[in-house]
Amino acid sequence: MGGWGSEGKQEAGDRLRLLDRRTGIAGSLPVRTPDTLLDMLDIEAEILDEESAPDLGLNVLCDSEPTHAVPDRVGDSHEQPRLVHLTSHWALQLVNDSLAFSRADSFCRGQLSSLASLDQSEEREGALELLQQTGLHSPIWVRDPSKAASQPVALSKQYLHFSALYFPKESREGFARVIMPFPALSSVSVCVRVQWNQEWNEVSTIFSYAAPVFTNEFQLRGQVDMQGRILLATIIHGKHLPYKASFPNDGAWHHICVTWRRNGGHWAIYVDGDRKDMGSGTDISRDIYGDGILILGQDQDSFGGNFTEPFFGNITDLNVWNISLETRHILALNACTPMTQEVFFSWNLDHLSSHSVVKEVQVLLFCPAMHQQMEVQGCRTLQGWSDQLPLFNLTDCSHPLPFICSSSRERYLKMKQISDSQNSHPTAFMSHMMKLSNKTQAVLGQQPSRLGNLAQASALLDISVQALEDTQQEGLQPTDMVSLIQLLSLAADVPTQPFADAANHSQDNIQEFSQLFVSVADSVISEDNALKWQAIKEVVNGPMDVVKSIDCMLTSLSPRLMAETDHLTIHSPNIKLEVQQQRLQDGSRGSSFCGPETEKHTNLDCISVPHQKIQDLHNNGFHKLTLVNTWYGSLRPLFNPENNISMVPTVTDGSQRYLGTVLGSSVISTTVLADDQTVSTAVRFKLQHKVQNPTGTVYDPVCAFWDFDLNLEAGGWWNTKGCEVVSKQYGYTVCYCNHTTNFALLLQVYEAQRSLENEKALQVLTFIGCGVSLCGLLFTFILFIAVGVPKSDRTTVHKNLIVALSIAELLLMCSDWASANEAACFVVTALLHLFFMASFAWMLVEGLLLWSKVVSVNISEDRRMKLYYIIGWGLPVLIVGVTLAVSVDKYKADNHCWLNVKTDTIWAFVGPVIFVLAVNAVVLCRVVMVTVSSARRRAKMLSPSSASKMQTFDLTWAVTRPVLILLPVLGLTWLCGVLVHLSVVVAYVFIILNAFQGLYIFLVYAVYNSEVRNAIKRIKEKRKALSFTNCSQPTSFLPSQRAPITSWGRSPPTASSPETSETSGPPSSTSTSLVIKNESFRKESFVNFSIKPASGNQVVQLIGFKPSALQ
Repeated sequence: MGGWGSEGKQEAGDRLRLLDRRTGIAGSLPVRTPDTLLDMLDIEAEILDEESAPDLGLNVLCDSEPTHAVPDRVGDSHEQPRLVHLTSHWALQLVNDSLAFSRADSFCRGQLSSLASLDQSEEREGALELLQQTGLHSPIWVRDPSKAASQPVALSKQYLHFSALYFPKESREGFARVIMPFPALSSVSVCVRVQWNQEWNEVSTIFSYAAPVFTNEFQLRGQVDMQGRILLATIIHGKHLPYKASFPNDGAWHHICVTWRRNGGHWAIYVDGDRKDMGSGTDISRDIYGDGILILGQDQDSFGGNFTEPFFGNITDLNVWNISLETRHILALNACTPMTQEVFFSWNLDHLSSHSVVKEVQVLLFCPAMHQQMEVQGCRTLQGWSDQLPLFNLTDCSHPLPFICSSSRERYLKMKQISDSQNSHPTAFMSHMMKLSNKTQAVLGQQPSRLGNLAQASALLDISVQALEDTQQEGLQPTDMVSLIQLLSLAADVPTQPFADAANHSQDNIQEFSQLFVSVADSVISEDNALKWQAIKEVVNGPMDVVKSIDCMLTSLSPRLMAETDHLTIHSPNIKLEVQQQRLQDGSRGSSFCGPETEKHTNLDCISVPHQKIQDLHNNGFHKLTLVNTWYGSLRPLFNPENNISMVPTVTDGSQRYLGTVLGSSVISTTVLADDQTVSTAVRFKLQHKVQNPTGTVYDPVCAFWDFDLNLEAGGWWNTKGCEVVSKQYGYTVCYCNHTTNFALLLQVYEAQRSLENEKALQVLTFIGCGVSLCGLLFTFILFIAVGVPKSDRTTVHKNLIVALSIAELLLMCSDWASANEAACFVVTALLHLFFMASFAWMLVEGLLLWSKVVSVNISEDRRMKLYYIIGWGLPVLIVGVTLAVSVDKYKADNHCWLNVKTDTIWAFVGPVIFVLAVNAVVLCRVVMVTVSSARRRAKMLSPSSASKMQTFDLTWAVTRPVLILLPVLGLTWLCGVLVHLSVVVAYVFIILNAFQGLYIFLVYAVYNSEVRNAIKRIKEKRKALSFTNCSQPTSFLPSQRAPITSWGRSPPTASSPETSETSGPPSSTSTSLVIKNESFRKESFVNFSIKPASGNQVVQLIGFKPSALQ
């Protein structure tokens, strides 16, 4: 709280004692100890009102005194009536003091409640009973629940194209005439948008209306003063009114309206929605003459001619009404809300004739009409009741009306408890406040309009700062925090009207007010109070209520704060505030803001608006840019279950157990004002956060912002929409969000299921397993090619599976090296997705092929292989292609080369895998059932003595054998991945089964495959036969491996059946060398050959069986 010493205390005390002497009522009225900090506000507010406006007096506004018994009356006999009605869930407080809609809404927020909406039946019934008991029949303000609070929106949604007229400086002859007849007018309003040529400093006429009988009938003129402002004045009935209304000569578009009515001669000039000048009474009370001519850009010294005092610049959106518009209409028109009611002339270039030097141009104007909170129709009021149902209407928002504040019953009772506690046992802070305010003061009335200007708010903030400094050792109590939060909320909504003292001191007073505001806010959100929020959670919504008040204060005061400077910084222990202002031009640089420096001077919390976004503002016609930046360093709560933020965990791979989400960084914000209009643009920010600690707790940062409209009952909630992580580094994270607000990092807290040693061991095991698998797959493929394994659909499927799985394993081993390059990592991710999908697709084909062997399927082999190729390669290409087309921006994970598990992209892999595993599990079950059935039939053929012993063994082997053989190729070992999160042991099992999948395939389908072994055996026999032939020269030898041809020593054999073969006759003594090969068994289950010598006697009978489908 540096900077507020004894001089400030003395000044505050002197001010209060002066106020006490001026009133002279301390001894004549009853005295009362203030219940809360805000009770003291009534004294200073009333006295400052008298001091700044003595002619107004101290008036107590009360539209209607209650005529019936009331449920509960807040305050004493000197206070304004504030009557409360409690329902089972709501507390409704009738404030019988008339205020404008915005002030009424502000007051309810200051009471930590909201303006009643009456959208729920219980709330309507309570309001009806409350109004009946008080006898109030006048309309009251109510909130429209369908209208959300105004927010900054994207620039693209706030612009409209207009056709404009350009009056060049090179010619003084330019003008445009409105082609339409004008009747006599008893009231008139003329609105126009102008862009002044900054190089022209002489008097200019924006429009002039001349009648045949009088030339200077109605006119709007402007001239540039010594301070660079454009002063405006009107001429009505020939009377030249003074130059008072003004706007800066900044080259920007400005909306100007002039209104007049004969009744009373009231006139006004509005600039950009604000009334800059007004008056009443003219020398002549009559209508504006009809049959006149309206000229743009020239003064008519004669009727329709003799032009002088030309205008240079651009003019558009000229509209004329034959009524005198009200302030609410002007505000709506300034925001481009169309108002067709009683419009006399609407802007249309077809209804204008212009000089040849005047050119038509297209302009893009800032028009946030659809996002303005206050509309031309007015604000919602409750007019009465019909059959217990409310009757609503719309009223001018500036009219003063009573209103009802609504809050939960629990919040009201807690507030009442706090008030009673402060009254009976004042805290050290409140006691010191009373001491600074001369101990006791008469309470003149707790009026909601008590903070009427900045002087009143600044005085109370000053006293609060002194009390906070003097009671620093005792600290704030939760009840004190509630009172200060109320004060900040009310002070933030104070109208930005000038101070009562000299105008040349207003700039210093505004900066002093801002410093006092930040000092009080800093004390409330101090880390010393972190545990005290829990005691007042029923009343306030937490520290973000303070943040909202600061945002509101800065947005409303920034134009006056920056009136004489381009840079302002206010720094307190927990808050750093900076306002920057610059003129937009070509090449305007981006601006950044950082929190306070740390001891290491590295990794500061920073936020910036990208250069391109600032350039876009300039390209869209803005001229002045104001950036309001704030940093809050003490909003981070302690991690406990009550501080947990509900959010879906981002880590879902089972390696970590989700514990919760907490606020893990400082809060930083940026508000962008373009020509004093709040706009939304993209920002980039970097925030520090915790890192993983040795105990195994892991923090995963998530970029988020506080959305005040997400949960109105709780005052808002954290939202991640439109924000994304740019990069994660050790101790800090960089984020990008497409809008402006209050940002922070949320840390999702996980408990590591595996230690760092286990993680390292699993990574090493995976790498080794992939290397071994890759070698095994390559050896298997080479064996299939080299040893001449017979060609079949089963062998072809094996080969395709080996190719797909080999490439996938190779890419997986290289993915860590590719992660350093973003483009390479993206390509590797897509290829990994493709080949792992192809691997599982061929595993599905393995299952379908096996099913066709077990269950008869009438599909030819050629047609079946075409289908298998479509499934094995076509389907993966289709899945990967569609995934890339749909979600290319969210395809890859942030830190490694694999699919993004935080989005739905991961389902492009997980979904098909689950389907393949489900199908193959059914196939395996069917194979086991067939194998068990065959084993039982074989067991029954055994002798009774050994049947029981052999049956158990056969059944066990019948189940185990197909499972061991089929698990690798069917991919069912991936089912272990579902259980990885349960135990580190399961993780090791999963890695071993799948990283070594290639090794399993090599052992089962190469080393122990009967076809491969037979092929190797045939090669050996061939070599032996060749060696034998070279030595003994046999009669013949058949080297072919395909045709079922047999070489015979003397005569070919004849096929016969076992039943007709002969067995008599001695064998021939002649030696015969014989080699038989038959591998082309198609439809026959066996082939029988008989070999006979020359005598015809059968010597050998051979029977060849078709190979088993399982080998």
